[in-house]
Amino acid sequence: MAKILVIDDDADLSAVMKGVLDREGYIVIVAANGKEGLAQARKEKPDLILLDVMMPVMDGFLFADEFNRDMAIAKIPVVAITSYVESPLGQPVPFDVAEYVSKPIKPKDLVALAKKYIKTDAKKN
Repeated sequence: MAKILVIDDDADLSAVMKGVLDREGYIVIVAANGKEGLAQARKEKPDLILLDVMMPVMDGFLFADEFNRDMAIAKIPVVAITSYVESPLGQPVPFDVAEYVSKPIKPKDLVALAKKYIKTDAKKN
């Protein structure tokens, strides 16, 4: 089965995303901050990472920086699901991820996002 790692400090949002993706047949791993997320990414080698930006302990920026330097996991697609897409000057945030998606994300859009990056049917893996 395909694995998705959700990294977000909002436990309620993580639970909702996990529930939606579980129903689609994905294995969902949840981490509450970038430090936990990095450890889970290295351990679980997920097929997709859904990453919040503003978190305690290790934010999404620091996560992405460390993640992209680790050749064992750096090829995993990372999608930033965040309300923090632009800088205060209105410029896109310089952040090395596959895609930005604004919060809140609708369940159907979350499923479409997973299918976009995980090309196989989760239930057949």
